[in-house]
Amino acid sequence: MIDSTDLAYSKRTSWRRLTLFSLLFILLTGIGLYAVYDRFAGRSLTFDSRLINPATITAVIALLLVYFSADGLRLHFTLRALGHRLPLPAVFRLVFINLFFSNVTPMATGGGFAQIWYLHHHGVPVGRATAATTIRTVLAVVFIFSLTPVFLLTLDAFNGRSLGGNLGVALAVFIALYLGFFAVLLFRTRWLIGPLTGLLAALRRAHLIGEARHRRWQFKARREMLRFSRSFGDYLKGPPLFVWLSVVFTAVFLLSLFSFPALLMVSLGYEVDYLVSLGLLVVTTFIMYFSPTPGASGISEGVFGSFFRDMLSGNHLILVIVSWRLLTIYLGMLIGLVVLQRELLRQRRHVRGTE
Repeated sequence: MIDSTDLAYSKRTSWRRLTLFSLLFILLTGIGLYAVYDRFAGRSLTFDSRLINPATITAVIALLLVYFSADGLRLHFTLRALGHRLPLPAVFRLVFINLFFSNVTPMATGGGFAQIWYLHHHGVPVGRATAATTIRTVLAVVFIFSLTPVFLLTLDAFNGRSLGGNLGVALAVFIALYLGFFAVLLFRTRWLIGPLTGLLAALRRAHLIGEARHRRWQFKARREMLRFSRSFGDYLKGPPLFVWLSVVFTAVFLLSLFSFPALLMVSLGYEVDYLVSLGLLVVTTFIMYFSPTPGASGISEGVFGSFFRDMLSGNHLILVIVSWRLLTIYLGMLIGLVVLQRELLRQRRHVRGTE
């Protein structure tokens, strides 16, 4: 049994970690922007008022509405396909909470836990909540990982770059293996139980884990893998309309996400090849998936600057990077922080009311 002192200490520790990760996010973002400013932007930065004219602001607001709405609806219809229904306001609060947590924790580790915690507190069983958030992520991963090798091997913008040529082919093979693993995980989960059992047994023989922990981990791993497999089967067997809508809104979400740089560049008077801009950002997002830093801070700015330096003048490069991250990440994080505080306050009042 956990007493109030332990619980209070745990909460203080969690907030300290979040604060530390938030400061790290800001620091690494600053380092990434300075690297772009120094290496790719020719130490040039000029604010352009065309980014805040009424036409641009209207277009940005419209794209933001599509971006946030599609993000919420892809989870909403994934849950509906699994047989659960949350009020849409609760789903959209989760969108912003996820944006906050996934960008202040390394490799987005906190985002998944935050979503499961939130869904569980709104009546969704943990197994189903885990399946819903994982399926939503897998759908996006399939789109991004499938398109990345296509753009790497076909866009002229990657000719002569380190991500092109032989490395691009090797990356395409890696992506195929990665997607193959997900296919096995989703459709042939039992195939993974044997290797997993062998791995845990090896850890036990190497005295890296004890007998009790070996049994506990083996039981939990098998149980969760089978639960997830059944949940994914239930998702595919769910109402076809909800399944297809979850896929469609995933595509709409990603398309809107990848459209922000093109919109910003057009607003600044550039003639933009939309397909090239789309392809560059797909590959940028792919690289961000493997970034160990909170919210891919520092790395995302550096990769974006490297890819888009030939499309933008030096004085606009930093401006577009900051605007892109502000609209797709920073804004959602700030809203998520406010929503999280209100959600915790609401739950605290509920607990006090039941005492």
